[in-house]
Amino acid sequence: MKLLSTSGSITAILLTMLSAANAQTAIQYGPDGFVEIEEGANGLFAGLDSGDRFSRDHDVAGDINGDGVLDLVVGARSDDDGQTDAGAAYILFLNTDGTVQSNQKISALEGGFNETLNAGDFFGYGVAGIGDYDKDGIPDIAVSALSRTNNSLYIIHLNRDGTVKSYVKNTNIVAQGLTAIGDINGDGRIDLVACDPSSNDGGTQRGAIRILFLNDASEVVPASTVTISSTQGGFGAGLSNNDRFGGREVAMLGDLDGDGSKELAVGAFMSDGGKGAIWILSLDATNYNVVSKAKITEGLSGFSDILVSDANPNGTSGASFGHSMCAPGDLNGDGVPDLITGANQQNEGWGYILYLNADKTVKTYTRINNIDGGFGLELEAEERFSRSISFIGDLRQDGTIAVNMGGGAGGTGKLYLLFFKPCSFNQQPGSQHWNGGNTLFTNWNHQMQMLTSDSMTFEQCTFKAFETDAPYMTYNFNDGRCICKDSSAVLAPSTELSTAFINECFDGFVSTSSNDLVNSNAFVYPNPTNSKLTITTTETSFSGNDRMWLYNTLGELLYVGNVNRQQTSIDLSAYPSGLYFLHASIGGVGETFRVVKD
Repeated sequence: MKLLSTSGSITAILLTMLSAANAQTAIQYGPDGFVEIEEGANGLFAGLDSGDRFSRDHDVAGDINGDGVLDLVVGARSDDDGQTDAGAAYILFLNTDGTVQSNQKISALEGGFNETLNAGDFFGYGVAGIGDYDKDGIPDIAVSALSRTNNSLYIIHLNRDGTVKSYVKNTNIVAQGLTAIGDINGDGRIDLVACDPSSNDGGTQRGAIRILFLNDASEVVPASTVTISSTQGGFGAGLSNNDRFGGREVAMLGDLDGDGSKELAVGAFMSDGGKGAIWILSLDATNYNVVSKAKITEGLSGFSDILVSDANPNGTSGASFGHSMCAPGDLNGDGVPDLITGANQQNEGWGYILYLNADKTVKTYTRINNIDGGFGLELEAEERFSRSISFIGDLRQDGTIAVNMGGGAGGTGKLYLLFFKPCSFNQQPGSQHWNGGNTLFTNWNHQMQMLTSDSMTFEQCTFKAFETDAPYMTYNFNDGRCICKDSSAVLAPSTELSTAFINECFDGFVSTSSNDLVNSNAFVYPNPTNSKLTITTTETSFSGNDRMWLYNTLGELLYVGNVNRQQTSIDLSAYPSGLYFLHASIGGVGETFRVVKD
């Protein structure tokens, strides 16, 4: 069995592939709807004006109002409170379904900020949730202002209602975007990366990032700041003029290859003639300088999609791949953290899930746009969907995850809050395929025995099952054929070594029934439980291959044990309350149960 490693980011659900004697279960994220947050829709009544540029940066801020639901901080850098383009930030108090319960504006005129903001200060250009910096039990935020007269980083300590309790202004900090990267130096405070893609360090607009460490007074410690650019931080060769390294957000991936060095993803969105690129940097564990790196772009490091290079309405050229990104954790269960990014000037704006290898290359990818991804988006032309991205986590508190992607044609701005649910693809024993029934998708001509389009990876095939809502999927690991069928198909032996899967997709809420799977040979009870959990099976004979594994929502293995009788119990009394996943392989059939610990 392959054990999972964790990514260091806020991973919301178990995603793993567990091998059994004759079958395996692959759990993959699938689309589970979306919510558009814009002025006058889904609870947002903020009085946004055209040109405010709401959502050009955003982040999860934690539970600010104490209602048990995660909240957001969203920048509106061109808000005109007090002065033209003075800027603002919004605290969005969310409901679990992704709609807005209420909001609180923070500007020169609202929210108790009491800061003088001038025209063109662009307060809210970058925003980040930073945890509880002043130790009062309420999460705080970081907000950048970007202008020649006020390049500043504000650490804002909040009240429960989202107004400003106090703030600390750190001057001479250039940040066109901010990312919270966790506490990488172990001092108990979340650290930040300030993105400066317009930096001329080493050449015209080659770009730079700065890793910022703050003290217990919420002040940046200049002596500890680490700059990474063409000339600093160990980056070395690779950047060219106008690459715009730094982008709008970076993503702390964690330790991809288990060597003790954490990997940081950084975009260079105008690289390669505007097509864009992403650099995966391995950072020294002590001085956070670059010890190795890999570039991802069209035709390089495993990324094979074609990126546009045409002129754009805003005067630039190309797709702007890598403009923004977030780290959602290990999405395909191979033990390597993955990356969500976008190419916001690729047609209407495309999102990408990049499934990574340990060597910093791309294993495969899936797209999210008007056609792909299964969300049913209806984006406008040139909307620049994915120009900002942030990871929320388990907003619904049911094991799904939420990811924000900014978009919106024109200058007002909107957020697309995308929900992903974990779906189990249960492999049927032996070499089999789904025969007959109605074909919902295929890239294979059975009569001619050839692919009709590109070979697909397993992850790409599962997304076709999501998009077509197919209960049955046939995949061939040798040639990449993918066939999705409806429920009228039947199993048949495969002479071509294909593999049949049942898509038993979770339905978006935590089940409290004793049995999650309809065709189960086992069930668990009581569920929820506050102590003992019992798994009961209809099998009467057992082997050493009959086992069970318990995981938390970070993908960490908590328990493994044999199943050698019809009733086997696990004591969960020592575990915290929350959601867990019990995977059992009994009689060659793998099944996954969601378990709630009270």
